[in-house]
Amino acid sequence: MKRYETVIGLEVHVELSTASKIFCACSTKFGEKPNSNSCPICIGMPGAMPILNKKVVEYAILVGLALNCTISKKSILDRKNYFYPDLPKAYQISQLYFPIARNGRITIDTDDKSKSIGIHELHIEEDAGKLIHDSDKNMTLVDYNRSGVPLIEIVSEPDMRSAEEVKSYLEKLRTMLRYLGVSDCKMQEGSMRVDINLSVREVGDTRLGTRTEIKNMNSLKAISRAIEGESKRQIDILQSGGLIDQETRRWDDNENESVRMRLKEEADDYRYFPEPDIAPLEISDEWIHELMALLPEFQDEKILRYQKDYGISEYEAGVLTSSKEIANLFERATRLCNLPKEVSNWLMVEGMRILKDNYIDPWDICLTPERLSTLILMIEEGRINRIKGKEVFEKSFLEDVDPEDYVKKHGLEMISDDKMLRKVVVKVLEDNPQSVSDYKNGKTKAFDNLVGQTMKSMKGKADPALVNTILKEMLEN
Repeated sequence: MKRYETVIGLEVHVELSTASKIFCACSTKFGEKPNSNSCPICIGMPGAMPILNKKVVEYAILVGLALNCTISKKSILDRKNYFYPDLPKAYQISQLYFPIARNGRITIDTDDKSKSIGIHELHIEEDAGKLIHDSDKNMTLVDYNRSGVPLIEIVSEPDMRSAEEVKSYLEKLRTMLRYLGVSDCKMQEGSMRVDINLSVREVGDTRLGTRTEIKNMNSLKAISRAIEGESKRQIDILQSGGLIDQETRRWDDNENESVRMRLKEEADDYRYFPEPDIAPLEISDEWIHELMALLPEFQDEKILRYQKDYGISEYEAGVLTSSKEIANLFERATRLCNLPKEVSNWLMVEGMRILKDNYIDPWDICLTPERLSTLILMIEEGRINRIKGKEVFEKSFLEDVDPEDYVKKHGLEMISDDKMLRKVVVKVLEDNPQSVSDYKNGKTKAFDNLVGQTMKSMKGKADPALVNTILKEMLEN
């Protein structure tokens, strides 16, 4: 039986985090009242003249540089003509002939191997509006708030061969974009959307097969299922002697199958021509150098530095640098308390648990470096124990809570009064004669029970180290 391999290229559409739209001053804020952020320019009224947002160009160049692209010194915007209800002027301003960046590369890691994925091009364009389908009333509504929101489209080469590689590519790209601060990349809100170009071919064949495009994917899990499902569909057709149609499809996650939308258009179908209302962009070497100086230290560089400077493992460094927010929290808190391993442990264990349990993103963390440092030093100084420290950490992580104030308000400071603890220990030993006898007969677990009973009597506020010392002293006399 013939063996087949899957060939995948991606078109990733990323909404940029500019305050205003690409060609007008309307707000880009997500979740506003429908059609409240729209004007004659972004809804395509006749005679409305677009003015290009300079910040969009800067963000696009920054991403191009981060992806090791060649930045075009001359870049032209084009009209892409098609009719759709969410595109009222019947054309989209995009780029075809002279995109802002070309020929880049990004390295991904899968199965303990590194692989280089080519970036064919990066171009800027405007987003369309959004259709809201109301099946109960059998109608479709249009919200033009998204119309004119600035996008970059990052087009990869067909270098990926599996869903695993695609996931690694998208995660690497999303982390890079968030480090740059050009987009929040919230796939659930549509600010990062993926079109999958997929074909299959016999193993060993260097020619590309006929591809299909699966549009507007916004979930990594759904993308993985779509790749596996569409690959199987194409292989089944070829094995039965059929031919693959070049077409655009959508993924139905409920039915776990792709569905035909239309035959795939080519560039000629869109009748591209240069946008007459916007002058060509002239990008100077000086501007490129200025923006290059703004590139941050990215995750790969941080991972190496963290291992060297802080003595933590590669795995820990990878988790701590998975988001810019967590990395900044780690670095700044470490500078304040000079306890990198402790900071790492709190963020790796409790921090990641709270993020997962509460379904929140790193940028929603309330905990500041100053408060994390304060909490860690309070534990190191014996003012509170680790059990209570977890309670304080979670409160500070999720709410605007100062650890010092919270500990005082709730009476969480540890009791280290030797005389008071000795009185409590005497009472515990009197109330637990069997445990005392077991310990003296060599059953060491009995000691843990006595510690637990003492801590219970002190409502968890006793200094555990001091409790251990006093108990051993009294039991051995």
